[in-house]
Amino acid sequence: MNASVIQSKQIGVSMFDDRVEIVSIGGLPNAVTVESYLSGDLSVLRNPILANVFHRLNLIEEFGTGIRRIKEAYSDSQTKPSFEVTENIIKVTLPLLSEKMDLTQDELAVYSVLSKNINKPISEIMASPSIGFGKSKVTEILKRLASKKLVDIEGTGRGTKYRIKS
Repeated sequence: MNASVIQSKQIGVSMFDDRVEIVSIGGLPNAVTVESYLSGDLSVLRNPILANVFHRLNLIEEFGTGIRRIKEAYSDSQTKPSFEVTENIIKVTLPLLSEKMDLTQDELAVYSVLSKNINKPISEIMASPSIGFGKSKVTEILKRLASKKLVDIEGTGRGTKYRIKS
């Protein structure tokens, strides 16, 4: 909600095996210092009308709580998020919280493949170079991830799709 709509630049989200990187072009609004941004105490909405619409649609929970909530999510983690702020770019790197999810290596491999795309069929998951096992094992892992409430399963039979639970 803090990206400038006037600048018409997109926010970039890159997903890697071990992290998610979010890059926002445009830097901080004039009223926000790097220190206040990183503390999570101050947020200036660039488009309050759009923020209000997103809030009413339940697409965002609160205004201006993102940094604080990110830091809270990583408080018990060995890995921490990083925030790079320059005059023209804000880059947030969020390491995957695999140790918090208590996943096996196989579960983490399948979860990682799913985290890169929405709604994947099992054939696409198995085709990933990081997955070295067959359909029955992938199915078993997906069911375990679903029981851990990390993955949603949609459909049945050949039309079944899997996605990271939001």
